Amino acid sequence: MLLDQQQYRIIDQTNTGLHMSALHSFAMDDTLCQSVGSGESPSVMRSWVHEKTVVLGIQDTRLPFLREGLAYLHDEGYNVIVRNSGGLAVVLDEGVLNVTLIYSERDRGIDINRGYDAMLAFLADTFSANNVNMQAGEVVGSYCPGSYDISIQGKKFAGTSQRRLRGGVAVQVYLCLQGSGAKRAELVREFYRRALNGQETKFVYPNIKPETMASLSELTGNSMPTQDVMLNMFRVLKSYSHADIYIDSLQGNEWAMFEKNLMRITERNEKALML
Repeated sequence: MLLDQQQYRIIDQTNTGLHMSALHSFAMDDTLCQSVGSGESPSVMRSWVHEKTVVLGIQDTRLPFLREGLAYLHDEGYNVIVRNSGGLAVVLDEGVLNVTLIYSERDRGIDINRGYDAMLAFLADTFSANNVNMQAGEVVGSYCPGSYDISIQGKKFAGTSQRRLRGGVAVQVYLCLQGSGAKRAELVREFYRRALNGQETKFVYPNIKPETMASLSELTGNSMPTQDVMLNMFRVLKSYSHADIYIDSLQGNEWAMFEKNLMRITERNEKALML
């Protein structure tokens, strides 16, 4: 089982991430992917939270009236970045917990479904006390739809993605823990409405229906504080690890790698959002 590892290194940025651009998080995941893939680091779990940010996919930057869509998001108080992994627009804020599990492919390959299945099992174990039946499968009408959307009773509360880099595999999930899933979906729906402005495009952007999305607090009736969820995740990781889990930060040459990765993704963003 992929989740069973000799050791887990935990990098928790649920507090510090609030004071950083989300670009830092994608540069951080790339850095850790390289370290894990090269064998310099054991498997990693990284957690992060950012203030109001809409993370676009590359396809979103090709919207015909992108400038108008971006102006709307900025007026609503959101920062905007373009990520370096696949997918379409998603919303981050203080009620959204992001988690990345990073593994090495050096000894044997990790196919894409195995990575997603590991994340789904990890979340099911994390929230097992809530007696919820999570399902994986595309939720039509949600933002950033995909075959590994995670939902309860047809309402999506989490989305997954993967990034592979130099022998490392990062399986990423955003978890809407608190707040209104429908309001986040309304924000993205209005972004697409303005950025498309009725124009037909070769690429089919999602027809977002806010009622298809919810937060875990809405779905379970529990408040779902981020730190409580993190403690559950630590306990679950401990049960998977044959050795130990430990909290850490970047070490040694990882800082230089991080600076390079941050510069690279920042330059890409400047080009992608050059209007």
